[in-house]
Amino acid sequence: MRRLLRLLLGLCLTVTLLVLAAAGGVALLRWRGLILEPEQRDPQEWEVFGVDVSTYQGTIDWPVLARQGVDFAFIKATEGSSLRDERFAANWAGAQEAGVRPGAYHFFSYDSPGETQAENFIAAVPVTEGALPPVVDIEFYGDYLQQPADAEHTRAILDPLLEALEEHYGVKPILYCTYRSYQLYLDNGAYDDYPLWISSPTVAPLLHDWDFWQYSHTAHLEGYDGHQDKIDLNVFRGSREDFLAFGLPDGEE
Repeated sequence: MRRLLRLLLGLCLTVTLLVLAAAGGVALLRWRGLILEPEQRDPQEWEVFGVDVSTYQGTIDWPVLARQGVDFAFIKATEGSSLRDERFAANWAGAQEAGVRPGAYHFFSYDSPGETQAENFIAAVPVTEGALPPVVDIEFYGDYLQQPADAEHTRAILDPLLEALEEHYGVKPILYCTYRSYQLYLDNGAYDDYPLWISSPTVAPLLHDWDFWQYSHTAHLEGYDGHQDKIDLNVFRGSREDFLAFGLPDGEE
């Protein structure tokens, strides 16, 4: 009987320790941001919503978008060292007039120097009070979908691009990435100080630190007439007060 009791006590102790270890592990992951609270896994529970747009959305009626709860918009400005989105200037002005906080994004190229890519973006995007920081969109295209560029080559282009944008706009650029581009190019500790915009349309973000979450590629809103009838939706990770302070140059309130 005593032997049985000892076995039962030992079993209970083992189970208790396992439960405590599991609870501690979950608490640590939640504290580090790797596990979101249940309500945070639902994009609708975040306070600040936005879209990202390009010429594919055609002419945009920004007041109509704003009335649907759009607080911010990442607007395509440039691509590589020479391409510019033909709708950028109109979208940049229209968003501001409608009270939608704008941010401009640059589609990163693996095929031209970072310095000339920065020049292209800076020539197209004015320094604008209250705008979101510039974005460098790192994803894959063409042959790079099957054979991604190596990390050393990519960072040799990316680093001078980021440095030039930060120097010109006075804030660290936002890095947009997929899980694949993050793992290949950004997951080395060198970019931890940069704000992160993660594309994760099927599940809540699995990364520790992120600031914007692109949670849908297939939404439909009113207010645009382009041949692309879908629009990307995003949320900001934080309160509305956090958002108002996000990305402002040092010393600005």
